[in-house]
Amino acid sequence: MLRVGAALALILGALASPLFAEQIERACMKSERGSGQRSLCGCIQDAANLTLTSRDQKLAATFFRDPDRAQSIRQSDSPSDEAFWQRYKNFGQTAEHFCN
Repeated sequence: MLRVGAALALILGALASPLFAEQIERACMKSERGSGQRSLCGCIQDAANLTLTSRDQKLAATFFRDPDRAQSIRQSDSPSDEAFWQRYKNFGQTAEHFCN
């Protein structure tokens, strides 16, 4: 029953995707690993819509072309970077759960 609820949440999140301009999906599709995998990149975008704000998504999308930026933010002592990183980890776990 939990999977049905989670699937429903994923679908509802997908309906909201125009609000987020699909930044993650576009970055994924341009990346070496995501190239040609529209369904995977779309699923990752759906997970982002459920877990990240539009601003978070804009930042996270930069990680596809600049992975060192992610490392820099992860190691930052800034409270805002630490809060973002917690949301980003939640996004990653959500995407892994739904998209594998």
